[in-house]
Amino acid sequence: MEGKADSTQDRRFRAMVLLATFASLRWGEVRALRRMDVDLKARTVRVRVAFAERSAGGLVLGPPKSKAGRRTVGIPQSIVPVLQEHMDTYVQNKPGSLMFPAAKGGPIRRSGFNTRTRWVDVVTEMGLPGLHFHDLRPTGNMLAAESGAGLKDLMARMGHDNVRATMIYQHAVRGADEAITNAIDRQLEVRDDDDDEGTAGALVPAG
Repeated sequence: MEGKADSTQDRRFRAMVLLATFASLRWGEVRALRRMDVDLKARTVRVRVAFAERSAGGLVLGPPKSKAGRRTVGIPQSIVPVLQEHMDTYVQNKPGSLMFPAAKGGPIRRSGFNTRTRWVDVVTEMGLPGLHFHDLRPTGNMLAAESGAGLKDLMARMGHDNVRATMIYQHAVRGADEAITNAIDRQLEVRDDDDDEGTAGALVPAG
């Protein structure tokens, strides 16, 4: 069942689902990522911009949802091989190439993603009817919270903004975020040992 959550039809979306989940990325953030934003040696992903989809159907590239949305997030080691395979197979070898392009090379739209992955059918077959892509981020947030990290560190990782945003930016996030990422890795290893479904089995609705 491994990989089923991200599509039985097209493996190009496997990395997208896992990265969005375990790095706590928003839909608009993950589809705006470029090759240069993902550093597999440092195990980090840099969020700089995000796509917003207008009601009329147009896409607009702009800043993330919140001021704290611009951030660098640690990537769990458990999904690095999947990301490496994805970059080698599906991403053009240019720094500005989209990490998760649509069929014609442009940014992917929600409707196209749902169609190509058979998302509704797949999550229903998994026993998770009603699971949406945006449910993946809260799942990753919950795993991060289980690390025992402090509130400011968690908010920095998740890109949340509030009146204490300045304190978040002043904090040395990188070391704390590495601890969060390593804690997620440990949780994934335990789940892999206990469940043959592996990382796919960790994709459950939050709340």
